[in-house]
Amino acid sequence: MPLLKSWVDSANTATTDFPLNNLPCGVFSIGDADARCGIAIGDMVLDITGLEEEGLLTLADHAVFDVPFWNELMELGPDAWADFRAQVTEFLRAGSPKQALAEDYLVAQAEVTLHLPFLVSEYTDFYSGKEHAVNVGTMFRGAENALPPNWLHLPIGYNGRASSVVVSGTDVRRPLGQLKPPGADVPYFGPSKRFDLELEMGAVVGRASSDMVSVADADEMIFGYVLLNDWSARDIQAWEYQPLGPFQAKATATTISPWIVMAAALQDFRTATPPREVPLLPYLREPGPLSYDISLEVGLAPEGKPETVISRTNYAQMYYSAAQQLCHHTTSGCPMNVGDLLGSGTISGPTKDSRGSLLELSWGGKEPITLDSGEARSFLEDGDTLTLRGHAQGDGYRIGFGACTGRVMPALELPDWAK
Repeated sequence: MPLLKSWVDSANTATTDFPLNNLPCGVFSIGDADARCGIAIGDMVLDITGLEEEGLLTLADHAVFDVPFWNELMELGPDAWADFRAQVTEFLRAGSPKQALAEDYLVAQAEVTLHLPFLVSEYTDFYSGKEHAVNVGTMFRGAENALPPNWLHLPIGYNGRASSVVVSGTDVRRPLGQLKPPGADVPYFGPSKRFDLELEMGAVVGRASSDMVSVADADEMIFGYVLLNDWSARDIQAWEYQPLGPFQAKATATTISPWIVMAAALQDFRTATPPREVPLLPYLREPGPLSYDISLEVGLAPEGKPETVISRTNYAQMYYSAAQQLCHHTTSGCPMNVGDLLGSGTISGPTKDSRGSLLELSWGGKEPITLDSGEARSFLEDGDTLTLRGHAQGDGYRIGFGACTGRVMPALELPDWAK
């Protein structure tokens, strides 16, 4: 699809994340006013709540956007999602007779505060990047045993904490936990010294189901996608993860970008998942290309220093698509809810500069990376700001997600009773 022209001039540039083709969903506020639903268009936000309040946008026989989250629209289903995009496009397209009506509901993005765009019902994080799994497995088990025996047969995941999901721009405090360094006789309690990022995408479930669904049906259940940083305390994880897997090491925070890019905006960027090394069981086989060509990067900026891009990769590296992950999630009878968030797993490519975590980039701390400031990093230091960016590249335009940022704050001081 070519660039759709808008009367909002900033939406027609080749570098904006938010052309008319995109229309991502967010929640914003101005000053002390209540948060409202909005759509990003160029460097502006269209006040969707305001349009509905004035009767200019109607999707149902009741208010949909009178709450500061997008779950109500999700619950209306795919037909309403398409109707919504059509109505908003009509307000914003070049030459629209509704331009004068919409102009009163535009506000500059520079003037707003962005909030979590949806109520997170449940959060599941997967481990579906093959390069990442091979890298981590090689570090800890050797190249000959890098992948667990089940990895090529099913998408591995764990249930995380919905309460720890935060919006871009939220500071993240270094976690405390129980640690047992190699060679130590006993564990101790203190701040994580190997705090890390994980570059991921998150799929937002827009339709509930209490039944097992096919991969094709699962794909239609996904409302949209966000960037996702699954902050990870590697030293806490190393001591606690056996035998039941991640727990406190992954419970500190999960940062998501403030804009949900609807799946409809990404259809032109469909691509196939990588070739299968072993045949998948029939229930997991895809009916067609269900992944996306989305370029991704990670920037790291020490406090007061310029940013260094430390990784570039692509969402197409994922061995399992979000639809396959969602399908598998439903097989046990586990109900899926509107607002469930599925983390893709760390997205790493085949080269060192395409690895999606510091654990891989520094090879477990043995090969520190050098930043443009001259500083070295094996893991995150206090004051570091991490920024994830991503976009799908069209012909003269792109579909972007905005920035997904978080700054590392020092750990809380240990109370006397914990020493």
